Amino acid sequence: MRVSVSWLREYVDLPADLPTGDLEQALVDLGIEVESAVDLTETVTGQLVVGEVREIEELTGFKKPIRFCRVDVGAANGTGEPQEIVCGARNFAQGDRVVVILPGGVLPGGFAIGARKTYGHNSAGMICSAKELGLGDDHSGIIVLGPDVTAKPGDDARPVVGLDDVVLDLEITPDRGYALSLRGLARELSHAFDVPLRDPALAPAPGGTETPAYPVEVRDTVGCDRFTARLVRGVDPSAPTPSWMQQRLVTAGIRSISLPVDITNYVMLELGQPMHAFDADRIVGPLVVRRAEAGEKLTTLDGVNRVLTADDMVICDDTGPISLAAVMGGETSEVVADTTTVLFEAAHWDPAMVGRTARRHKLFSEAAKRWERGVDPAVALVALERAVRLLTEHGGGTPSAEILDIDHVRPRTPISLPADLPTRRVGVEYPPARVVALLERVGCTVAQGADRLSEDPGAVGVASGVGTVLSVTPPTWRPDLTDPADLVEEVVRLDGYDRVPSVLPTAPPGSGLTPRQRRRRAVAWSLAERGYVEVLAHPFVSPELADQLGLPADDPRRPAVRLANPLSDEEPLLRTTLLGPLLGILKRNLGRGHRDLALYEIGAVFHPRVGAGSPPAMGVDRRPTDAEFAAADAVVPAQPVHVAVVLSGDLDPAGWWGAGRPAGWADAIEAARDVLAAAGIPDERVEVRAAEYAPWHPGRCAELRVDGSVVGHAGELHPVVVAALELPRRTSAMELNLDTLPPTPVTPAPTVSGFPPALIDVALVVDDSVPAEQVRRALEAGAGELLEDVRLFDVYSGAQLGAGRRSLAYKLTFRAPDRTLTVEEAVAARDAAVAVAAERLGATLRGA
Repeated sequence: MRVSVSWLREYVDLPADLPTGDLEQALVDLGIEVESAVDLTETVTGQLVVGEVREIEELTGFKKPIRFCRVDVGAANGTGEPQEIVCGARNFAQGDRVVVILPGGVLPGGFAIGARKTYGHNSAGMICSAKELGLGDDHSGIIVLGPDVTAKPGDDARPVVGLDDVVLDLEITPDRGYALSLRGLARELSHAFDVPLRDPALAPAPGGTETPAYPVEVRDTVGCDRFTARLVRGVDPSAPTPSWMQQRLVTAGIRSISLPVDITNYVMLELGQPMHAFDADRIVGPLVVRRAEAGEKLTTLDGVNRVLTADDMVICDDTGPISLAAVMGGETSEVVADTTTVLFEAAHWDPAMVGRTARRHKLFSEAAKRWERGVDPAVALVALERAVRLLTEHGGGTPSAEILDIDHVRPRTPISLPADLPTRRVGVEYPPARVVALLERVGCTVAQGADRLSEDPGAVGVASGVGTVLSVTPPTWRPDLTDPADLVEEVVRLDGYDRVPSVLPTAPPGSGLTPRQRRRRAVAWSLAERGYVEVLAHPFVSPELADQLGLPADDPRRPAVRLANPLSDEEPLLRTTLLGPLLGILKRNLGRGHRDLALYEIGAVFHPRVGAGSPPAMGVDRRPTDAEFAAADAVVPAQPVHVAVVLSGDLDPAGWWGAGRPAGWADAIEAARDVLAAAGIPDERVEVRAAEYAPWHPGRCAELRVDGSVVGHAGELHPVVVAALELPRRTSAMELNLDTLPPTPVTPAPTVSGFPPALIDVALVVDDSVPAEQVRRALEAGAGELLEDVRLFDVYSGAQLGAGRRSLAYKLTFRAPDRTLTVEEAVAARDAAVAVAAERLGATLRGA
């Protein structure tokens, strides 16, 4: 939120000589983040003057409309002659007064202004827009001064446009919606500097009348618990917005549109109450406030035809929806150039409803931003009166005597606060009287609860507040105050965060990372070292993903946790497998031109506990009991940590050295082996078997077992899945459940032999159905203790082997720890290994 300090001073008596740095620090101390505090007097250097446009010559023959202007700048240019300036803006006419920066001046961002020839004419200076002066984001046209501005050509334009002010750019946290207004910020600064506050919401305002200003029916009093409205007839449609109001809106980053609309935006900034102005003559019949019917359509003010859902709130007339309530009005009832009858509406809407609607339609308007953070329901009539007075003062017209006020607002519920709770929670002494004073400064109404506060400061329990309970009713403008902890935070905040000592806890002794953390890091390092790139996917998926992955109806990965308030209605479920989001990232990168990809992710998946019920309600006033923790944990979804990889394209790139090697199912299986090795699982405890498991190809899928238990799967994705997800053919993937892996065993130091190895190759012919892993295990079992290593280096199949047969060639490494092996010993060990393979798997030596 951007706001000028001069506007703030209308509501709070800030010190006259207050340095900008002190003001910024005061806001930070109150918990309000200051993005910037800019003294505008220092942003523009040189001559910035008021000019009057005397002549406009339209230049043709260029790609865009260009104007050659002669502008009277008085004696500011030293000659008194009109200044020649080329300008591309179209929103001004002859006789208008504008803001001109003369040669030698420098605009924000270091943009120096000079004299030069352009478009065939001399141009000395620039006619400025609000964006060029750093006053806002509007660059649609230059600044045209209103008739209420008394400055003459040649006068300094800085005070005219507000460049003699200080502008604050504030980042308001979601829990402090009240600070999105001048009223709220002024209240905060009155606390910081202990100066009087002139609350604009305390201005007198007439109440609702028996006869409504306009017939309105509110059918959903939960979504809209207050609706006020008032008519103004006979408005001058040509009345301009006063310059001072335009200036403040521009500073806040809001574009000036028309007087009635500008007034609603001005009142929103001033009081924090979003409003809407209807053209009453374009409304057909009475108004109805209700939930939308699924499929209804509304064209909003931004020109977009929107399809509504049953969760949206709308304001309707006899023609249907004319406004998307609390977010944006509709085209059919907006104020237009000839509007003479204005219906002002100030309502109070459910924050949760507004937040969902704004996200669903991607309409994050200034009004929606305030509604979802909470708006004061008590300020509606004051805002209505303020808007009516501004319109009649500057646009004429007659306000109706009738005022509509449909009020279903529930009173705030008092909060019981032990007076010593701030002291106990924070460790700083806050006497009960101080607690009461600070809460009353916030706007709370404080009454004695179970015990009374004694006026005698020496009474037992009064100094510390022990046994004293306060009944605190938060003000209407603070919907964020709902629990004792919220009140404690306010006490600490207003008393000063700097009073809270910074005491670091003593680090407990330990051995650093936990075994689980070490395993996770080791797995990540292992995959990264092998060329895989880590990604972090959103854990949200669509209901259609299970079908796209081809999961069977009884697959345990089909049931998923549905979010109550998802970021996107298209992805309301939590993932039960890493592959869906990971393959989505693969597809996105392929679409951006990356062909060779190897990605991995380590993260949690979520499996619902069917029939677990609802968690117990737990407050923040105390630590939950062990039983409450256990009951809550029984409902929380199981969240095992998985690791997954996906591969597409070439694993080894092609180049002058030769052809590349495409990634395949074997690489996915090897990635799984690498993960298990990095997790500390010995190779002899790992078994790889052929399997059928979605979403993998049934003939190219392997399951990985540790100690006989399945821990994951790897291989090539099923062609149907690849087609459904629009991925390249032969895309491969792997996914393991890290939480099912046994603890890393203690690994003894390896015995290093100084004697030379004996290397023997052996090629065995087996059936195609025999996995190479089983052959390797048979060789290991038969070779005995002399076998140091066995590695598959070649696979061959051909007509000479016969149909359904293939040859697997292994390199066997034999070594003894205490001697050099003889040829006879090495050959005997090899023959023993081949014999076991023949016995178990029917293997025969190739060529034998």
